[in-house]
Amino acid sequence: MRGAVIHAPGDVRFETLDDPKILQPTDAVIRTVATCVCGSDLWPYRGAEPVGEPHPMGHEYVGIVEEVGGEVTNVRPGQFVVGSFATSDNTCANCLNGWQSNCLHREFMSTCQADYVRIPNAHGTLVATDEHPDAEVVPGLLAVSDVMGTGWYAALAAEVQPGSTAVVVGDGAVGLCGVIAARELGAERIIAMSRHETRQKLALEFGATDIVSERGDEGIARVKDLTGGIGADSVLECVGTAESMRQALHSARPGGNVGFVGVPHDVAIDGQELFFSHVGLRGGPAPVRRYLPDLIDRVLSGRINPGKVFDLTLPLDQVAEGYKAMDERRAIKTLLKP
Repeated sequence: MRGAVIHAPGDVRFETLDDPKILQPTDAVIRTVATCVCGSDLWPYRGAEPVGEPHPMGHEYVGIVEEVGGEVTNVRPGQFVVGSFATSDNTCANCLNGWQSNCLHREFMSTCQADYVRIPNAHGTLVATDEHPDAEVVPGLLAVSDVMGTGWYAALAAEVQPGSTAVVVGDGAVGLCGVIAARELGAERIIAMSRHETRQKLALEFGATDIVSERGDEGIARVKDLTGGIGADSVLECVGTAESMRQALHSARPGGNVGFVGVPHDVAIDGQELFFSHVGLRGGPAPVRRYLPDLIDRVLSGRINPGKVFDLTLPLDQVAEGYKAMDERRAIKTLLKP
């Protein structure tokens, strides 16, 4: 088969790789129907994370089951499935508590920008649809495997409630899906922080009521202006930088909550400041598997359409251009079709 391999910052190649095989009885092998480039893939692409030895890339996927191990009974060959970037057995104590992304047997997916993918812990990770979905909903189902599930977790971690005010820091695919999540959870006012016109328009389409284009202290002041000088009930931090975290924490009201899902890079939190702010803080890798049945149903029923975050579609063999377009902000998110 062929797939994406990163060799160095800015250097992603489409190469011949070994075909994936069943290694454990809990494995499955799927043929990818769609995969994509994630904003977090840009950290090593930009040199913000070490690349090390050349290695495959990608952690978002939907596909058709080709083969299953002997202990996999919930999915069978021929079914269309949606999974998560973090695999889980869905039976350990952490999974049963709803934290599948902290499964005791967790493996993070990292080979999905390819024709075929081995899925560890397939029995607890994969969710099959009743039938093969129409092509137009495949992007939405692909979004559910990470960015929609992550945006959903950000909103829940920030404790978005009906009638509340929510701020979304970050206008990438996760932030935009966070807008959808805040709307679905009943937020009355949703303030999207974005400086890019196309992303602002999509945020408004997804349910944002206000746009704040300022950043830093000016952005915080603008949020305070919009919330009677107090700050928001809930803030979704969907970037992962020191600036975005500061902006999120200072945009929340006393007693408000911040859900942070951007992978932190050089983020340090002042314990004294957090202590006296009365702001609650929860985050981490989203337990996407917990939300899959619900989110899949919302996509298939047409209630939500997170697939709109994919504004560039390319053949998988043009994956390098997909990275470049996102790095240069010519695309929000690139969908790749094998």
